[in-house]
Parts: sequence; structure tokens; C-alpha cells
Amino acid sequence: MLDHPADLPPSEAPVDAPAPLGRLHARRLREIYRSAGWPCQDVLEIELLAWGMLERIAGPLGHETLRVTDAGVSYLASTLVRNRSALSAHEALVERVACDMVRAGRITWRDLSLRAQLPAADGESKARWCISKPDVFSIRNTSVAAYVDPIVHEIKVRRSDLLGDLRRPDKRAAYLDLGGECWYVLGCDARGRPIATADEVPAECGVMQMEGTQLTVVRAAPRRTRQELPFGVWVALAKATPVAGLRDDEQGLLADIENIECGDTDAPDKGTP
Repeated sequence: MLDHPADLPPSEAPVDAPAPLGRLHARRLREIYRSAGWPCQDVLEIELLAWGMLERIAGPLGHETLRVTDAGVSYLASTLVRNRSALSAHEALVERVACDMVRAGRITWRDLSLRAQLPAADGESKARWCISKPDVFSIRNTSVAAYVDPIVHEIKVRRSDLLGDLRRPDKRAAYLDLGGECWYVLGCDARGRPIATADEVPAECGVMQMEGTQLTVVRAAPRRTRQELPFGVWVALAKATPVAGLRDDEQGLLADIENIECGDTDAPDKGTP
């Protein structure tokens, strides 16, 4: 009697469960769904076939193509829902931080593409350059170039995205080159818990976290002494549209509050004609 897996015939040997599906699997499924379905015959394809997300179709000339099954389509639909939910949470937190910077009197931009300088790599004497895309970039509202105090805020609402970002030191170095301060703003998971602790973020960056509906400073960002912004950054800022400031009705409300606090009882009453 055969009682060891190695002694069993191939058709009866136990098969381990396929590996869990991840982002690369979803990307491959989307590529196959949009293409003619030519096989790559790699590990991703094997796992997708094992999970029943793909099926092989024999052509009239004997060649095989791949087709996304109904289960694969359902999996793609579920990933789209998760991606849209994460994007919505990310955009909401970006908007929150940007508006806070505007209220603090700073000129603020979202989704900029700025050229940043990186330290020279080992064995090289020349500095490197890259395109950096901070979620929120702001400067002081000043006419003195040396006092602009640039600040970068990077928003993270998913732990996997944060950990992937922290494994890219060049990206963080680019943020530090652009800003006198660099902050990581951390959202919460589905249970309302912060996606990371301040200790997981490198010490050269500040950390802010959402606590309920409040944005709290967990660790202040070290202030770095830097020279004036490069001319190329000024050109990029001039081409981009900053986040809008307070609306006229909000400005009027603030003026009324200021008049009342200063004891100006002659301030006009907005409710009377």
C-alpha cells in the first residue's frame, strides 16, 4: 500500500494550495483581458490557472491562448472597488492637508512634478536628478526668496503603500531636497487604527496621524537649512495652479469675527438689508 506522497501516482499526489493572489496577479489579469491572450508561461500564469482565474483555449492550428474566466472577471471587479475606495480615502486626506496649509497662510499645490537632486551614488562623483511628485507642496506667502520655507507632505492611507515607499530611499531624499521639512501623513485602516507608528518612519521625516476627525502631530519634522528654491522649481510652481484660498463669504465671516473680538460694534450686520 502506498502511504507516502512521493510514492503516489502523479494523479493522486496531494497538491499544495496555490499562492495568494496579489497586485501582480491582478495586473496580469487586466493585461490578458485587454489582449489576444497569448501565454507567457511564467509563475504568475501558473498560479492564475491554478486559481481558476484563467483558462486555456486551444486554437484551430493547435496553439493555445488564454481567456479570463468569470471568476477572474469577478476578482478584477473586486480589486477595482478596493482601489477606488483607497483612492477616495487618499484624495480626501490630501485635500484635508492642503486646506490646512492654506488656512495656515501658505501657498499650496497638489500633484506637482518637480525636478529634485539626489546624492551621488557610491563610486560616482556626479549628483543624480529625478522627478519627484509630492502629494502636497507648500511655501510661505512671502516676497523674500530665502524665507519661503518649503514643506512636503506625503499622504499614505494603506500600510502596504507606506512600507513600499519607505523602501525607496531615493524618493525620500528627493522630498528632503525639495522641502525644508518632509512629513508623512498617515491615515487609518478599516478599524480606525493608524496604519503605522511614528517609529516606523525614518527620523528625518515628521509624522502626522488621523485621530478620529483630527489631524495630530505625532513627531515634528526636523527643520533643515536649505538654500533658495532652484529656478526650475520656481518655473514649475509658476506653471501650476495653487489650491484655492478662502472664498469671499468665508473671508467676510472671518472679518466679522475679528471685528467682534476687537470690540468693533459698528461692524455691518450681514443679516440686515
